[in-house]
Order: sequence, then C-alpha cells, then structure tokens
Amino acid sequence: MNKSDLINAVAKITGFSKADAGRSVDAFIDSVTKALKKNDVVTLVGFGTFSVRKRAARKGRNPRTGAEIKIAAAKVPGFRAGKSLKDAVR
Repeated sequence: MNKSDLINAVAKITGFSKADAGRSVDAFIDSVTKALKKNDVVTLVGFGTFSVRKRAARKGRNPRTGAEIKIAAAKVPGFRAGKSLKDAVR
C-alpha cells in the first residue's frame, strides 16, 4: 500500500472526500514528523510507538574497495508495533 492507496482507504472508511482524506493523512504524517524532530515519542495504544533511536558510530567497509571507513553516529526514526497490531498480523 502506498500513500495514495492509504488516502483512498481512509476516504472509503470515513466517507471523506479524497482531498479531505489526503489532508488528514498529511496532517498525521506532519504531526509525527514534528514530534520526532523534538525527540518526543508518539504512542498509539494498540498500534505502536514511533520514537527516535540513536545509532552509535561504527566502522564499516567500502564494498567496492574493501577499505575500512568510519560511519558517524546518527539519530534514526524507529517504530515498535503494539500488541493489537502484532496480533492482527499473526
């Protein structure tokens, strides 16, 4: 499912127009993004938790040359599925 498929599904379930459903999906994405930028955690009970994870600096290898390279530490978005979502997928 891509973004336009999600928008169509939201429009069908809610009865919103596709434009309204698109704005709703965009608002959700923007809200989660802004919260993660502030290093906040977004928890949707039963669905899951969006958070920022810290990835430590490490050594890697250039696959072309085999030379060792340094990979800098980074913050990455993470998602942990909630119980209801896990149960629905099983």
